Amino acid sequence: MSKLNRRDFLKRASAVAAGSSLLAACGSGETNNADGAAPAVQTGKKYQWKMVTTWPPGFPVLGEGAELFAKWVEEMSAGRLKIRVYGGGELVPALESFEAVSQGVSEMGHGASYYWAGKSAATQFFCAVPFGMNAQQMNAWVISGGGLQLWEELYAPFNLVPIPCGNTGVQMGGWFKRKINSLVDLKGLKMRIPGLGGKVIEKAGGSAVLSAGGEIFTNLERGVIDATEWIGPYHDYKMGFPRVANYYYYPGWHEPGSVLELIVNRAAYEGLPGDLQAIVRAAALRANNWMLCEFEAQNNFYLKKIREEYPNTEVLRFPDDVLSGLKQYADEVIQEIIADDPASRKVYESFDNFRQQIGAWSVLSEKAYYDVVGG
Repeated sequence: MSKLNRRDFLKRASAVAAGSSLLAACGSGETNNADGAAPAVQTGKKYQWKMVTTWPPGFPVLGEGAELFAKWVEEMSAGRLKIRVYGGGELVPALESFEAVSQGVSEMGHGASYYWAGKSAATQFFCAVPFGMNAQQMNAWVISGGGLQLWEELYAPFNLVPIPCGNTGVQMGGWFKRKINSLVDLKGLKMRIPGLGGKVIEKAGGSAVLSAGGEIFTNLERGVIDATEWIGPYHDYKMGFPRVANYYYYPGWHEPGSVLELIVNRAAYEGLPGDLQAIVRAAALRANNWMLCEFEAQNNFYLKKIREEYPNTEVLRFPDDVLSGLKQYADEVIQEIIADDPASRKVYESFDNFRQQIGAWSVLSEKAYYDVVGG
């Protein structure tokens, strides 16, 4: 603890404990008002907002998470802020939500920042970096390591406020219609894969195709693409990928901990009272945690269902030389981006410095633990 001795630490801990006791007392029905009356519920102007998303309507976890976020905001605000959630294509096309929120067509959006690489290459680093940090580490960088401040700075010219609002955890490597035995097998491969991972596939001689979630199954079934990544077993089962591809690869080198984003129109956000701004951020943090927990809880169960119900599915690890080759390509892609774009360089330097720092700790904590328990 730099500049904080044990005595100071214990004093602060006692103060926090006292504050927690007071909050607990208030929460249990006790009051600190002199007359014993319950605190008044704040009333005021009511707001009706729209949220557009990049997900199909009612999509498991991602669309559900957006709906839960809206529900929690309404509950915490006592109905002062109500948000109607639209799936991709219901109000605007799925991949136009960034522009819709920026221009004020919708007050909010939910999606993944790497979809907006055409607006700024640096957006990709706030979602997923190939061979980068996992969910726990990404959350640490964004929330406590300076990442959010850089994210806000990057989005400010677009009239947007970004807030982390979900994480997929480590993904699977994807579904393939043919085996990948070496890097040569990636040449000519048409794969649905966004962000920096798509650029890596292109380096390997393949073609990266960007399409919304609702289009993937049809494209894979009809041969428009030869392979696709999405998230993991829960979604992959629901989307029917085992019906049209037999080879299911891991690990998800391209997205080891993908952060999902809430984007808010800046003018609309700044027009909210301070307590409603705080409620929006609190609900987003709750959704951030819920989505990761839901994926973790469901993925193993649905991996078993895939294995049991689709006996032709082969769950395979990418060969070591494929992974090492992809990592080399990933390094090249990143260096090319940051060489040409100052914003990307600034963001990636923060990302990479934090990764190196937290990596040293993770070796002694997470990795050492898994090595012992075999998990």
